[in-house]
Amino acid sequence: MMTPLLSISGLSAISLRERGAPILRDVSLSLARGEVRGLVGESGAGKSTIAKALLGILPGTVKVTAGEIRFEGRDLLTMPQKDFRAIMGSDIALIPQDPQTALNPGRRIEAQLTDGLRLRRGMDAKNARERALSLLAEVHIRDPERVLKAYPHELSGGMRQRIMIASAFSLEPKLVVADEPTTALDVTVQKQILRLIRGMQEAHGTAVIFVTHDLGVVAKICDTVTLLYGGKVIEAGPTAAVLSHPRHAYTRALIAAGPRYDRPDAGLEPVPQAVFDQLQAELAMPFSSEMNHG
Repeated sequence: MMTPLLSISGLSAISLRERGAPILRDVSLSLARGEVRGLVGESGAGKSTIAKALLGILPGTVKVTAGEIRFEGRDLLTMPQKDFRAIMGSDIALIPQDPQTALNPGRRIEAQLTDGLRLRRGMDAKNARERALSLLAEVHIRDPERVLKAYPHELSGGMRQRIMIASAFSLEPKLVVADEPTTALDVTVQKQILRLIRGMQEAHGTAVIFVTHDLGVVAKICDTVTLLYGGKVIEAGPTAAVLSHPRHAYTRALIAAGPRYDRPDAGLEPVPQAVFDQLQAELAMPFSSEMNHG
C-alpha cells in the first residue's frame, strides 16, 4: 500500500487563553498524492486550526498536546526548524483567505512572484520573470506584462487571488493548503476561482487541502471530505458517498440546511437542537471509525 503524502494522527490542541479548552480532539486524516480533501465545518469547528498546525503558524495561544503531522513520513511537529523552513513554501504552499492582506502593498507583483523563484530555485532575474509571466497566463490573467508592473491595490480582488494561486503553484509544491480562498470574493468570481484551483491542481498533480464552511464548494472541488464539529471529526470519506449517503445526523442536517437549487422557493431548514445536543454528548466520546465511509 502506498504511503500517504500527508498523515495526521491523533492531533489534539488546547486554547491557553481559555484555560485549556480543547480546540482539536484526536483528529486523524490522510491525504494521497494528487487528492483534494475538504475540511468543512462551521466557525470554531477546528478546520483552520488543522491547516495552521500543518503550516506551522498556530498562534501562541494554541498548544498542540498530542499527535503527529507526517509529511512524506516525517513529523512536521518535531523536525528541525531548518528542515521545516525548507519544506514550507517549496513542497507545501498556501492560498490564503484574503489576498489583499497576504500581498505586500508596497511591492510590485513582479517582485512578489519572482522572489521565491530566485531564492528557492536559483533562477536569474530574466528566467524568473519569464516564469512569472507564464504563471500569470496559466491562471488566465490578461496582459500579464501590465500586471507584473502593478501594485496590489491597482488590481481587483479576483485578480489578486489569481496571483496568490499562481504564487502557490510557482514552485511545483506537492501540497497546497487553500484556506477558504473564495470567502472574500463575490459569487461569480468564486466559481471562476474554484475552477481555476481545480484546473491547476489537475495540471500539476498537486494534492490540496481545501478549508471551507460550504458543502456546495466541497461538492464541486473535493475528492474526499472531513466534516468537523467542536474540533472533532464527525464524518469522513469520499465526497460523493458522504453527500449522497450521510451517516451522521449532523451531516444530514447540514445538507438539509443548504439552499435547494431544484426548489428555489423552498425555505432553509435550521439544524435541529436535538442534533446539537447529540453532538455535545459525542464530544466526550472517542471518534468511532463507524462514522467513516469506506
